Amino acid sequence: MAVTVWSVMLLLVLALWVYTFVDCVNTPEDRVRTLPKVVWLVVIVLFGMVPLASAAWFAVGRPARRSLEADAFAGWPPPEERWIPPDDNPAFLRSLDAANRARRGDDGADSGEAPQGQD
Repeated sequence: MAVTVWSVMLLLVLALWVYTFVDCVNTPEDRVRTLPKVVWLVVIVLFGMVPLASAAWFAVGRPARRSLEADAFAGWPPPEERWIPPDDNPAFLRSLDAANRARRGDDGADSGEAPQGQD
């Protein structure tokens, strides 16, 4: 029983160590706080099996979460190039309205008949 508990704890610490290392490697160097990225990698590799190294990375080394999200979405793509769902896109809705008017014959009255050429 005790061996199983220690094995699970060891696997959890190992998973945290790997996650911390991958997170540090994937973080841009100019975004790392407190110490240079290379120093953080050395600290994580040397002291990774001690959860304190991972806690230090997440507390003072990793960029703040709000700044990562802000960088990911701030101004990219530009507003005029962003995809807008059809039901929210005014240009698409205007084109549907114009197509419906053209199909009805521009009088705005619906005769209840199906357009020609369609069953």
